[in-house]
Amino acid sequence: MKPGQKDIFYIIGSSKEQLEKSPFLERLIKKNSEVIFFTDPVDEYLMQYLMDYEDKKFQNVSKEGLKLGKDSKLKDLKESFKELTDWWKKALESENVDSVKISNRLHNTPCVVDTSKYGWSANMEKIMQAQTLSDSSKQAYMRGKRVLEINPRHPIIKELRDKVAQDSESEGLKQTARLVYQTALMESGFNLPDPKEFASSIYKSVQKSLDLSPYATVEEEDEAEEQPEVEEKESAKESELSYDKDEL
Repeated sequence: MKPGQKDIFYIIGSSKEQLEKSPFLERLIKKNSEVIFFTDPVDEYLMQYLMDYEDKKFQNVSKEGLKLGKDSKLKDLKESFKELTDWWKKALESENVDSVKISNRLHNTPCVVDTSKYGWSANMEKIMQAQTLSDSSKQAYMRGKRVLEINPRHPIIKELRDKVAQDSESEGLKQTARLVYQTALMESGFNLPDPKEFASSIYKSVQKSLDLSPYATVEEEDEAEEQPEVEEKESAKESELSYDKDEL
């Protein structure tokens, strides 16, 4: 383990390839910290009871409360982005989000979604959802609230802060905030609660980028164009009947 690394960092997922791309590792990779990859479903159950090893504590890097040393600018960043974090939490009232806070684990990614220290990880949620006899009420309890962590140095987050300061009531801005959250939810390893809604949001965003009217509709099919095909089939049937009569 890297000299000076106080805790044993680990992350759990379905494969090594998937974990290597996880946004939760960005700052750890930059700091050259070592992280254990767990890819077996049983590891989720094991790590619920394994708290430390040789006086070093285990830290799940995909959960809330990751300690990476003190950040002297954190207090100022919290104050600078307070209006955005308060506004964003309110915009996500229907998404079961407990809080929106400044992240200390991101480098290139605008935001991630993590869970409380004692709640299920994204991978554990998938394991439990895959069990046919799982208790939905227990799932809701163990899933708990989610936390959206934002990267204060990312241009998307900085631009959102400026836009909110200009017009916090903009419905388009709220839709963008929800879309960014849902994208972060998916990138953080969670299943989307409503993939159809997410797809619809993507299409609306594409429609806007193409300068299409929000009232533009799908062109109706011309039923008259299908008639010749029907007539051809009827003509073919008549030919077959005529051929059968000739044989008789």
